[in-house]
Order: sequence, then structure tokens, then C-alpha cells
Amino acid sequence: MISPIVAAVASKRRGGLRRRAVPVPTAATSTDVIFLVLRRMRPPLLWLVGVFTVSVVGLSATVGVDGSGQPHRLSLFESFYVMSYTATTIGFGELPYPFSTGQRLWVTFMIYATVIGWAYAVATLLSLSQDEGFTAALTMQRFRRRVRRVREPFYLVAGFGESGRRVSLRLDALDQRCVAVDARKARIDLLEVSETWSEVPGLVGDAHDPVVLGLAGLGQDNCQGVLALTDDDDVNLAVLQAVALLHPEVPVITRASTRAAEERMAEFDPAAVINPVDRFGDYLVLHLQRPTVWQLVVWLTSPTSAEVRESREPVATGTWTVCAEGEFRDQVAEDLHGAGFDVRFAEPDGTPPDVTGSLGCVVATSTDTANLAIAAHLRRAHPDVLLCLRQVHTTSRALIRSFAPDMVFFPPDVVARECLTRVIAPHAWDLVEYAMQQDDEWAGEMLDMLESRCGRYSPVPSMLSLDPREAPAVVDWLGHSELTVADFTRDPEDRERHLPVVVAVLVRDGEADPFPDGATPLRPGDELMLYCGPSGRALLREVLFSDAAVEYAATGRRVPATWIWRRLGHVRAAAR
Repeated sequence: MISPIVAAVASKRRGGLRRRAVPVPTAATSTDVIFLVLRRMRPPLLWLVGVFTVSVVGLSATVGVDGSGQPHRLSLFESFYVMSYTATTIGFGELPYPFSTGQRLWVTFMIYATVIGWAYAVATLLSLSQDEGFTAALTMQRFRRRVRRVREPFYLVAGFGESGRRVSLRLDALDQRCVAVDARKARIDLLEVSETWSEVPGLVGDAHDPVVLGLAGLGQDNCQGVLALTDDDDVNLAVLQAVALLHPEVPVITRASTRAAEERMAEFDPAAVINPVDRFGDYLVLHLQRPTVWQLVVWLTSPTSAEVRESREPVATGTWTVCAEGEFRDQVAEDLHGAGFDVRFAEPDGTPPDVTGSLGCVVATSTDTANLAIAAHLRRAHPDVLLCLRQVHTTSRALIRSFAPDMVFFPPDVVARECLTRVIAPHAWDLVEYAMQQDDEWAGEMLDMLESRCGRYSPVPSMLSLDPREAPAVVDWLGHSELTVADFTRDPEDRERHLPVVVAVLVRDGEADPFPDGATPLRPGDELMLYCGPSGRALLREVLFSDAAVEYAATGRRVPATWIWRRLGHVRAAAR
């Protein structure tokens, strides 16, 4: 089944770039390995063949004696037979008659010659096993077989850095297959020690090369998406171009670090371009001016173990000090200016900036140690100043969490959150963008509803189609009666309560309605994006498949659960 995001991207591309159908290239790795083995083994094999030929012919030409003492020569077949078990060290025997001295001398000479040949062959094989080209070809061949064995839909993750690893492990936990490609061997080696439910094939290769993407399964029908998450904009653009031109039906979510890279990528119609620096400026303004909306957005894009973060009072105006450089400084300053804040700059040279009169300070030098040192000085000298730190390395995560700044910017975390939100459910990110346009009052109501229904931890999004396969009882009921959004989530044991399920998005005729009103009637063919608590989807199953549960949720009438008892009830009612 093609997901909505795949269909949308395919439709968009069909009317966009003009292209010629070209097969996705793949390397003939099995042939390469065989050719390499044969080429390297040619000298020892020629030696063995030559020695064996000479030994067979020589043994046939050497005169022996038969049982009656008459001269006798072995036929070529008999010589071949004798040398076969002699040269391969299986055993030794003199057939069909005991050998003469000349025959024994010849066989002895041939034994040593073949031993030298076998030693030469074994040494060549050992040397070949240490050859980088051979091991690379063998690894690629093994990887290709592993990818071909993947029968389920999978995502091709180009770039197994911090973002790629987080996305892959999270998708694996959700029973979604992945294939990983990265140019650094150390990153792919992490797959061997990662705790994954299913096998995640990994290849050390340059994703800039379309052949590498082809080996990773880009041309396979079950490749349902490509995630270009390397830290090199040029590589990400190359991946996007390869997919857009060679397999345009596959959606691509890619990462960009600059707005110029975003513009170049937009020419190839990606499903999404994630610029973490640009996102940080939006989140910072949201955190300052609409903190409850920021709470909701962070909670909805967090892993399932995350709790709701504490809120703070909104701040409308003030001066911010930005201790950073390059495009990060410019984009953050632009976002703060656009929100009505004054901005002044400080050089990120490791010395504490002057924040006198500032509401807050963004500290973003090139090292985590310098960032923490500056932040510690500011916290001591100006305890009321808001602090936003940029985290550079994953290893500093525990230290920065312990320091507890008001906000942390870690680019891989921003990329992974948005990428997962877009991938797990097609309309989850649309809901996040909708929430970012609302006010704190609306966000507070949504948070209260989600917490009351789904619990303290962030809910899991999932899609449900109201069709005979996924919701047969609901479709039957909608054929003659009405069922509202609120009734749909009622507990089939007590309709005064609601299941730990929230209808977050109602999709009808291609139009998405975020957080639809409870009085909205459902129709067959509707698609629902649900946020569910730990057991929400399992409890909802009764409503989806039980006619009696649907009728009770819709009307409050309790009817027999089986068809026979319902028929008997109708007969008794008619008799009265």
C-alpha cells in the first residue's frame, strides 16, 4: 500500500522535472569477487595444473613390471588415478602392481612438487583474504544479498551519524525496516553492537555514488523512502538528485545546514528539507512568546518515554546577546528580530560576553567545554539571564542536561525529531505545524486532553482507515447510522469514559482537519491519525470489530454481542 506522502511526492514529480527512465545502477559484486579470486589464484593454479600434467604423463612413460616380471606401463587413466590420491595427500598405494624403482623416484619427485604448489596456493589465498579490495568486494556482495532478503517496506538511511542512528533505531523499535549507508566504517560498525529487533544491513560507501544507493535497495519496489541525513550538504543534494531522477516515486527527506543548500534542494521536490539552524530560531521564539505551544510541540515530537516539560511565563520583548558566528548567528538573529526582540552580537572566542541589560544569551562556540564555561560564568554573574546553549558533541549530553540551561540546541536531535515525526505518521508533522500557529490557550487545552486520555508520556501516532479491512464494524454501522468523533473513542464498557485514544487528524477527500470537533460525524473512507496511550490501540480494537460495541458507543444501548442472540432479540420484540 502506497502511503499518502509517497503518492503526493510521485504526483508532484510527474508534473515537474522532465526525465528519461534509466535503471538504478548496481555493481555486479558477485562477478567482481570471482574475477578477483581467479586473477590472484592464476599463478598457483597454473603451477598445480602443470605439475599434475607432467606427473601423469611422466608416470605413464616410466617402465615398471607386472606380476610375472614383464615390462609394464600404466595407462593415462591409471596414472591419473594414482596421482589424484597421491598429489592431494589422501593416501598412497602402488597400483595395479608394485612400482619399480624408477616409478617410485618419479612419484617421490612429484609429491614434493605438488606440496610446493599447494603451499603456494594456500599462501596466496591467505594473502587474498587480507587484501582490502577483496574484503571490500566480499562485504559488498554480502550486503547486497542481505538487502535483497528484505521483503518488508524499508527506508534507506544515507548517513548513519547521530541523526541517522537515532532515526534508524527508533524505526526499528516501531517494527519498520531500515538499510544504512555511511562513508565512515566506525559508524557502520555500531550496527553490530546496536540492540535492534531486526537486522539492519549497513554498507560503508559514499552515498554520493548512485551505485551505492542502488546496492542499498533504491531500485527495489519495497523501498518506501530515502532519508539523506549526512552532515555534508553536497552529499545530501546528490542523494536527492539520484532519487528524483532515477526513482522519482520514492519520497526523500533531507537535511541542509544552510539556506542556499535548501534552495538547491527545493529544485528536486523533496518531501521535506530539514534545516536545524532555521528550526532552532523558530523554536526559540516559540519558547519565549508561546511557551505552552512549545511544550505541546516538543512533547508531540519526543520519544514515547518523554514527559511534558515545565512551562514558563511568556516574554514579548527584550534584548538578546548572540555569541555565535556564521550562518547560525545570522539566522538566529533574523528570527529574533522578526519576533520583535533586539539583538547584539558577541565574538565566540571563549571569553564571557557582556550581557548587561540582556534578557537572554545564545552561547554557541565551537566546543562544549567553552560553552559550559561561558554559561557557568553568566549564571553566576547574571542569574536572571536566560541561557540557550548549543551542544556540539553527543558525549556532552549528560553534562549539559545536568547544567540545565533554559534551552539546548543540538542539531542531530532537531533533525531526528522532525524526521521521525514525518515518517511515523503521514500527517503528524502537519499537526505540529498547525499547532505552531495557535495560541497558548488552545495548546493548554490540547495538552490537558492528551494527558488526561493518553497519560504523562508522549503518545504514539498511528494511522487508521475506516474501511472494511481495518474497521468492519464501524463501516457497517456508518452504512445506516451516525457515529461522531467523540462516540468513536468511547469506552465500550462504559461510554461515559473515553479510551486512551485521541483523534488528532481527520483526513477526508484529501483535506486534513487537525483535532476535529467531537460532534463531527465520521464517514466510510475517512482516514484518522490517532494518538494513543500504551494500550489505546488494543482497546480500540473492540469498537473496530464488534457491532455491539459500536452500537453501545453510538447510542448507549447494550445489545447481544453475537448475531444469533441479536436475531432472537428481534424475534422476541416482533412477537410482543
